[in-house]
Amino acid sequence: MQPKIDELKKIYDAFDSETAAYRSEAACTKGCAFCCTDAGSIDITTLEGVAIREHIGQMPGSRQAGIKKTLMRDMKKREAGRITPCPFLMKNNACMIYPIRPFACRRVYSLHNCNKQNPPLLNRHVVESAQKTIEALQRLDANGYSGHISYILQMLDSPRFLATYLAGDLKPEEIMDFGKSHRIIINKMVV
Repeated sequence: MQPKIDELKKIYDAFDSETAAYRSEAACTKGCAFCCTDAGSIDITTLEGVAIREHIGQMPGSRQAGIKKTLMRDMKKREAGRITPCPFLMKNNACMIYPIRPFACRRVYSLHNCNKQNPPLLNRHVVESAQKTIEALQRLDANGYSGHISYILQMLDSPRFLATYLAGDLKPEEIMDFGKSHRIIINKMVV
């Protein structure tokens, strides 16, 4: 799995390099969390979920337990149709998983300060590059899935699903009901 995670980082780095000039004028600063609270869904691939799980596994046990509770609350709120802030956003508006944050977070920035009336403004080139990067991530994780961060991490908490995924197998029938009700995408079907 580590070679794939290393490739994941190379894809992130390529996007950063390709878009650096366009993002140099970003209004975003540490503690700005509009995109983490109001700008949309934080979708990840299963491979990104594995990397996030590894990062969480290095945290103290009490932090891991708190994250698990937060993810369950987030999932229940989303199932009820409510918009929720990122489950990894801390009270000081810092990201708990910033070093390993998924591409959904890496690609978002804004050329102006955001609020509900003034959502993020991105350069067209960055948006186009982001779409290509998403396709590259889904190709890399062809035997995986894409969906909201809480749902993908929930799937990875299932020992059966995790074993299937880590073996490189794709068995959508094992997650069919959950997948349909939570809008999980089979990566192989979209790339």
